[in-house]
Amino acid sequence: MLNKLGGIALQPDAISWLLTPRHFKAELLERIANARHSITLTALYLEDDEAGREILNALMQAKANNPELDIKVLVDFHRARRGLIGHKGDSGNYLLYRSEMQQATHPIEILGVPVKSREVMGVLHLKGFIIDDAVIYSGASLNNIYLHQQERYRFDRYHLIESPELAQSMRAMVEKVLVNDEAVSSLCQPPETEVLPDKVEVRTFKKRLAKAKYEFKKSKSGLRVTPFIGLGRKRNQLNRAVLAMVDESRESLFICTPYFNPPLSLVRSLNRHLRQGKRIDVVVGDKTANDFFIPPEKDFSPIGAVPYLYEQSLRKFAKRQQWAIDKGLLNIHVWKHDDNSYHLKGISSDGKRHLITGSNLNPRAWALDLENGLLITDEQGHWAEQFADEQAFILEHTTRLYHYSQIETIQQYPAPVKKLLSRINRIKADILLRRIL
Repeated sequence: MLNKLGGIALQPDAISWLLTPRHFKAELLERIANARHSITLTALYLEDDEAGREILNALMQAKANNPELDIKVLVDFHRARRGLIGHKGDSGNYLLYRSEMQQATHPIEILGVPVKSREVMGVLHLKGFIIDDAVIYSGASLNNIYLHQQERYRFDRYHLIESPELAQSMRAMVEKVLVNDEAVSSLCQPPETEVLPDKVEVRTFKKRLAKAKYEFKKSKSGLRVTPFIGLGRKRNQLNRAVLAMVDESRESLFICTPYFNPPLSLVRSLNRHLRQGKRIDVVVGDKTANDFFIPPEKDFSPIGAVPYLYEQSLRKFAKRQQWAIDKGLLNIHVWKHDDNSYHLKGISSDGKRHLITGSNLNPRAWALDLENGLLITDEQGHWAEQFADEQAFILEHTTRLYHYSQIETIQQYPAPVKKLLSRINRIKADILLRRIL
């Protein structure tokens, strides 16, 4: 499959590796300030906090300086209209957007995309900050922790790609498939005249999204990038590309995922890869580096069980593949750096193909969320050193596992977690939970 794929030709100096969230934030702000024609930002959310407001203010200032500048921000509709988990009352991010745009002389468009009728059944997980002829691609959303505004940060990947063709392809898809759809609405409407999307349009939106694709002039040789978009299990180009990367790899894979809970089809491909004597390095976040981890000294709530569910999935996989760990074929690296969190995604194959994506490579991403990714093909290894340096940077705060017993069992967890997970396992609810978390 991958050999037959075309891509957008790239120049040798087209990619820059930003590496840290602060470099990512600085680049994003600079590009916004210097934008000439258009800015299209897609993310799960733009938070009402210090970093989120800084990005929003930068966008509004850019619009004020250049009223002809086309600015569109697209976030998940449901996520924008609710508060943070555990917060009660009407405290969604859309209240910030509404307030700011009502006062703005030159307002910008902030649109809510309802991928499904309910957030739990699927969200806008599309990534890409498209500014003029460049794309900053990252799995990060826009808030304090993703942008390292304060002491803590959420570690992600950040790539800057200079390519007018890629920027145009990604911008055109957003405009055609999202902006112009009846299910997508402004999040800045005054409450007295607000018109929400029709329920029928929202329910049928997923069918239209499933047909989405990036259009571009294809090159089949040299340095190139291929954009993918996917929603649902059927005809999902992104999922097919992930499986093809594993199946067509000849020597080694380097995989990043924050939550180890791969779909069954991906597990089978990884197992085949190992049985064929090929190497896999997996970098996964420690349970304490999970977004939902609650320290034992704090009050426990059911959402705090999520990191432990993922850890048990990792333990189960490591136990089954202990033979490969013993042979040095499977190398599991667990990331932990102080109280920061881990959010990296992507796959590199043989040092020649690199998928950068926002997909968590789990059943939810595989079937429920709207995801995308960029496959970078570098057959001659022009960027091999830069990707190797990025991988070394990622591994800096990791610990390698040599035996599955290094991962705790349920019996070793804090009492509230142990009680809840035992109940979940007893009624076999973990099977359902792993499909939607």
